[in-house]
Amino acid sequence: MNFLAHAYLSFGHDGILVGNLAADFIKGKEIQRYDKEILIGILLHREIDTFTDSHPLVKAGQSYLRPRFRHYSTVITDIFFDYFLGKNWERYSEIPLESFANQTYQTIDQHLNLLPDSFKNMFVWMKSQNWLYHYREIEGIQKALNGLSRRTTFDSKMNEAPEVLLEKEKEFEVIFFAFFKELETFARHKLLELQRIHGSH
Repeated sequence: MNFLAHAYLSFGHDGILVGNLAADFIKGKEIQRYDKEILIGILLHREIDTFTDSHPLVKAGQSYLRPRFRHYSTVITDIFFDYFLGKNWERYSEIPLESFANQTYQTIDQHLNLLPDSFKNMFVWMKSQNWLYHYREIEGIQKALNGLSRRTTFDSKMNEAPEVLLEKEKEFEVIFFAFFKELETFARHKLLELQRIHGSH
């Protein structure tokens, strides 16, 4: 999943949120530097990604993308799911998306000194361009995919992915609603399990 989904699936826990958003930037033994809440957030992020990558509904969505975008289809579906989450935000949260995004940035700011430089560099752009809020728009995910496309070694064509979204929006939306319901249930249960294992509440 992408940043908005990982933020939402932190379920209002500040430390979990920090770990969940920064997990991809924390490698190997670095995980041992963090307190229990952030550690659980990192582990939760990894569980969410594993669940997502192996889910048949996600693979069904990627089947629309794979002929054109090959292994980049995984990244693209993550961003598409943030688009549908943002677009349908009021179905999932009573907090307005703009307020949720601002609260997320404030929480990360309070813990930023703990996080790797690679995350800090990315976060400057996330906050200044308000990615979490703008993922709900085609223009927002177009910018995100343009940026990813520029950073790939090979010609990924990820910048062209919104064309497929516009062609297949109804199909992707059906997949998103069915999948995200299962993912949210999984993430809530997994968070409780991790809290029990690591003695955090």
